[in-house]
Parts: sequence; structure tokens; C-alpha cells
Amino acid sequence: MSWTEVRIPATSANLGPGFDALGMALSIYLECRFRPSETLVIRPLGRDAEMISSGPDNLIWQTALQVGEHAGRPMPNIELQVLNDIPIGKGLGSSAAALVAGVVIADEILGLEWDRHKILDEAARIEGHPDNVSAAVLGSIVASAIDSEGITRAVRMQLPARYGVAIIVPDFILPTSKARAVLPQTYSRADAVFNIQRSALLIAAMLTQTTDAFHEALMDRLHQPYRTALVPGLSEMLELREDGLLGCALSGAGPSVLVFYERGSEHVCELMRGIFKKNGHGSEILWAHIPDHGYDLLQGL
Repeated sequence: MSWTEVRIPATSANLGPGFDALGMALSIYLECRFRPSETLVIRPLGRDAEMISSGPDNLIWQTALQVGEHAGRPMPNIELQVLNDIPIGKGLGSSAAALVAGVVIADEILGLEWDRHKILDEAARIEGHPDNVSAAVLGSIVASAIDSEGITRAVRMQLPARYGVAIIVPDFILPTSKARAVLPQTYSRADAVFNIQRSALLIAAMLTQTTDAFHEALMDRLHQPYRTALVPGLSEMLELREDGLLGCALSGAGPSVLVFYERGSEHVCELMRGIFKKNGHGSEILWAHIPDHGYDLLQGL
């Protein structure tokens, strides 16, 4: 039978103060080719392929099974070729991309005929929070929330063309479970108000191109202060000021760092590499644009 291919973008969540609410798609991709098969066959290739299971515990396959169970339709075996370019364990939404891939694969193989918003609802239901999966499904920058009926409400925004983003990826992994474990169970009213103010300021700064508001708008008290001990040099990066640098934020749970800059000032990204180096870690810069759409689906290959 012919192949179907789905391509899902990497994502960066939180964007500083928008904890579990803001996400951004990035032009780094997970590609999956699949078709029905008599036996389950999974072939991982690409970046960090050795970290992707080729067995039945593969996250993409496990997600497809969950979708089938939830839909009351048994998931048949498939042949799955995985070509990954997203760094795994680095805060760039690799698990969210795999999860979205699993939902799309189940939808196609089972003939559920879900639209993109139903795909998003199912992915957010499984993930438990909508930030990464909303950006992976819809593209651009997305503000999202799950309502009382379990429906994901998501609104897309564009980053003005005069601004750019880059990701500084260090040479170590930070498991999301470890990064989540350091967060407190409750927060003070002052910290909650601090983040509400800066989340609103960040969205307004993006929409109105108010450059001088970015540095303060990217500040956060809900997750980054608790994770600085896990990412050497992060505190210095978050406070850094330089002409052309709009500001930095931990990408998702980290350890990668998202850098916002003014076009023409790409050199400021080297400053973050220098800080990582000073703290004993190598790093690379991933230059990415923000795609204006989420996953792509190609049939009949």
C-alpha cells in the first residue's frame, strides 16, 4: 500500500511568563511515513535516533493506541519510518511532536476523519496541557487553554518580521520530569500577578512591535527561577541586555534557551553560547523561523 507522511514542527513552550499557556512553532521537524502492515515495524532515523524506541513502547505508537481505544476502534499494526530532526530532551517539544504524530496517524489509519481542531483536542487531552501541541498543530505563536468541557481554545499570533528567534541548545539533557519536580505546588499572589502582567505585556509587545517592552515582558516567577540551578548560566542569560537583543527565555522545561532578537543582530546569540561555555558546556545555535501553519499531511506517496 502507498505511504502517508506527516511532518510536525518542533515547539518552544512558555515563552517566559506564559507557563503552560503560550507556545511557538519552530521550523525543525519530525517526519513520519506510515502505512498498514501485518506486523508492527518502527524504524527510527535522524537526530537522536538511538533515543527513539523501535519497539511497541514507542511514544508515537502508544499515542495511536490511546486514540484508538478512546475512539472505540482497535488500532491495526503499521509500518512506521521516523525521521527526526528535533533534539530530544532539550525543551523543544519532541514528545509533543511525537504525540501529535500518533494522533494524526490513528486518525488516518482508522478513518476517523477528524478536522485539525479535533486533532488538537485529542492531543491536548492526552498531553494534559495545550501549549506545545497547540503550536505543533496550528503553527505560529499560540495562546491556548482547555475549557471546562475539555475543548482547547487556541488563538494564533504572528511574530513581526522585524524580529527573529534562535534556539541555543546545550550539550546536556534535562528530563521534563526533573524540571517539573523542582516547581512548588502553590505560588504567592504577588508572583501570580507578576506573571499575569508580563504575559499580557508580552502579547501586546508582539502585536504592536513595542521593542523596549520585550525584556521585562519575558520575565517570569513561576518556573524559570526554580530551574536556574538545573541550567548553568541561565540566570545570567535572562538578565543580559545588549543592543539588538530583545530577551531570552527557557525553552519549555529546558535546558535549551530561546532568544528573541532584532533582525540584523543575530550576533547576540553567540553571547549565550559564551555563557554556556563559561559554565562548562558546549552548545549549538539552531536558526529557525516560525512556520505559519502546523503539521503537514501528504497522502499517496
